Amino acid sequence: MAKKETKTNAIRILERMKVPYEQLLYACDAFTDGSDMADKQGLPHDQVFKTLVTFGADRQYYVFVIPVDEELDLKKCARSVGVKSVQMIPMKDLTAVTGYIRGGCTAIGMKKPYPVRLEKSALLQEKIYVSGGRVGCSILLKPEDFCRVTGAEFAELVL
Repeated sequence: MAKKETKTNAIRILERMKVPYEQLLYACDAFTDGSDMADKQGLPHDQVFKTLVTFGADRQYYVFVIPVDEELDLKKCARSVGVKSVQMIPMKDLTAVTGYIRGGCTAIGMKKPYPVRLEKSALLQEKIYVSGGRVGCSILLKPEDFCRVTGAEFAELVL
């Protein structure tokens, strides 16, 4: 008997909000970075986005979603959320803060609704891939739908 695919929290939220999406499942036993995942799936790197979590000088958490091959410009990120500075959170804190593990972290359905910014280059894409809420699961959706679900705003975030 075939094993029934369990829905992630992110997918349940998309379905509840009636957001069109496609789910991409791939074999993955452990963390793999977004570039490696894109290569294994034959996906264009500028369409695959990673989720990064930071801690601001105001002692609040902020979530930034950028293309997998790019690097955060922390000063631009801080300006985009109106704080003096932000820094990456320690990896050991990721699950406690977001409810997700490394390689499966998505801005959709985090434990708490943190401010989210999506790199403005996403506007050049009809659809983008983001994590589906666990390792081995990605979601393809329109950038505008991602923003609607997460409350994200577009901003210039990369070096």
